[in-house]
Amino acid sequence: MSLSDIIKKKAAEMLGKGLQNTAKDLQKKASEKKTMISLAYLPNTAEELKSLPAFSLKNEYVVAALTVTALMVYPENRAACFEMMNVLKGPEPLSERDKQFINDRFMDGKDYVMRSYFEGTSPENNYAISAPYQIEVTELPNSRENEGYVRLFLKSSGADSLRYVVLRNKPSTGEWFLWEFQGITMDIRIPKEQDKWA
Repeated sequence: MSLSDIIKKKAAEMLGKGLQNTAKDLQKKASEKKTMISLAYLPNTAEELKSLPAFSLKNEYVVAALTVTALMVYPENRAACFEMMNVLKGPEPLSERDKQFINDRFMDGKDYVMRSYFEGTSPENNYAISAPYQIEVTELPNSRENEGYVRLFLKSSGADSLRYVVLRNKPSTGEWFLWEFQGITMDIRIPKEQDKWA
């Protein structure tokens, strides 16, 4: 086999692998389920949260999106934030450890982290929220690999990868409750107005 034949064979193998990977990527993208949750307003209390037209504990995508709105209240009103989170946590309210975790995540004034999950925000506009209030929730092919649980992903405009929450189903009522939320509180790019190198 000549050198040119070897090169052609290797090139064909690489092209075949590239096409396979592209096909797998396209298949994965096609099996992702993206749901846009629209909110009529941004709630500030547990009562306002439950009064939202979109509110439904039987819709896991809504519960994931409402977790963002509940945590967004923390800098202004900790007690209201915890009450809203407990609505979403259902039969197992926030533990003292959960509350301390939230305190730690927001003690440096990083209120922009939760705003980054809304459509139309970016570091350049300092994560400014404007109506319509929309949050994209994504279900991946393996999101339901553990029976009774679902891992849903949220897109932050200040991060390169999706962040997730885990919800647990209560079979007797068909409701979904917040099980893990820590993933959506991770650091993101700072707003332009806070970036001394911008």
